Amino acid sequence: MEALAVRLSGLDPYVDGALRIVAFYDTLMRRRVDLPALARASAGLAECVCGIRLYGTGRTIRVSPAGGEAPEGASPGCASGSVSASGSVSGSVAVVLDDEEIGSVWLERPGPAGPLDEVLLERLAIAVAAAVERYGPARTTMADPALVELVIGSGTDEAARARALRLLGFAAGVPVRVAAVRSERLALDRVGGLVCPGRPVKGAVVAGVGVVLAAALEPDRFPEGVYAGIGAAERPDVAWRQARTALRFATAREPVVDYRALGALALLAEVPQEVLRGNADVAALARLAGSPEDLETLDAYCATGSLRRAADLLHLHHSSVARRIEQIGRVLDLDLTGAPGLYRAGLALAAWRLLQG
Repeated sequence: MEALAVRLSGLDPYVDGALRIVAFYDTLMRRRVDLPALARASAGLAECVCGIRLYGTGRTIRVSPAGGEAPEGASPGCASGSVSASGSVSGSVAVVLDDEEIGSVWLERPGPAGPLDEVLLERLAIAVAAAVERYGPARTTMADPALVELVIGSGTDEAARARALRLLGFAAGVPVRVAAVRSERLALDRVGGLVCPGRPVKGAVVAGVGVVLAAALEPDRFPEGVYAGIGAAERPDVAWRQARTALRFATAREPVVDYRALGALALLAEVPQEVLRGNADVAALARLAGSPEDLETLDAYCATGSLRRAADLLHLHHSSVARRIEQIGRVLDLDLTGAPGLYRAGLALAAWRLLQG
């Protein structure tokens, strides 16, 4: 192999330079250097500012060719040593680990990119991914499903659970929030990165349901199009059961449900499905299933208890909503103008959703 490299380098100066760069980073990786050392070596090799950024932690390293921290907003020149006030990026490459983009590396030159910058950045990105994996825990969002199952499993002993959490990157003694997620358009790693930026977060698919473990979870951080249930308990296994229950109550109007907000409604999830199906109100509600508009109208009316407020939610005139509610009441054989009928319809709607979920 070395003989072939020598022959190739003799034919093309570009190949010679590229091979030297590959050998340079191979040596650094064999020596198991850390991220700051990689940045210093790369800045010296490129003779300009080199940067490394990890998305999961927000950590950024910028080093000058002299080996020190590069001044903010300035980019030392390559050969001349002049300073560019622009600090512009002349080339960048994504850092990928386990098929997930975890960061980026870049060079800052006052002029155009050098002929070998692309090769240098590609090899630097590979070296950074190796260093992150080695000095971990890996800063990827997606995690080994087996480890996540140990964390949320009801049969896991506490020592094994604590060890799994440490391997996933969570500090001992720090509470971990748990969410059950369903998303057709957005990948689970993107959801995790959005709901808990800059803090430990891990995700995996377990039994067909997305699991997000995070240091913090806020309902309003979940992106549009994602349905989620958030557990409330401190123990991850109990929180996982709660999160799955909350997810069953999620709707287009309320796509993210915190278990704590369910209150007594959570008891419906404990009722056997055959009992729910056999209830007269739930069976009557099933007859509305072919009309999404009627279900949406009933949902808005039960949520607000007011024709006018339901009309505002639905962007309809209140008289149109009144006609729909009257028709729905006949189908359900309920008087929806009074509190008892409205209460029964709300319970039936929640039970029907549980059967669908």
